[in-house]
Amino acid sequence: MTDMKEPYWNRMVPELTVTDLPASLSFYTDVLGFSVMIRRTEPEFAYINLGEAQLMLEQYHPGGWNTAELTRPLGRGVNFQIEVDDIEQIFARINAHSVTLYRGLSDNHYNTGETTACQREFLVQDPDGYLLRFSQYIE
Repeated sequence: MTDMKEPYWNRMVPELTVTDLPASLSFYTDVLGFSVMIRRTEPEFAYINLGEAQLMLEQYHPGGWNTAELTRPLGRGVNFQIEVDDIEQIFARINAHSVTLYRGLSDNHYNTGETTACQREFLVQDPDGYLLRFSQYIE
């Protein structure tokens, strides 16, 4: 008997309007290692996850929630931090696909009030320019 676990749904999930859903979906699944939880065709849409990190991707269409004209790079002013357990594995996938990094792999220290935390991280842009920051806490 298979243990069927209910999917975990985050309470806040960014939905990114994309200009070419097949290209974006390929980038997120083939390059980064996300899995598809839901896929629809009207409108073109995918709900994807990497561990507990979740994103929704929707193909641009005139009836979408478009507040202004889309100008590349999309998502200016925001980066999506995606915490992972093994950043080296994702970094290797990126390199295997010859994807250009926005910022290379490095250890960064952040003040948390009473102490500092160290995160190993790198940044990459998706096909539309959305900025993704992959991070792993380092003890």
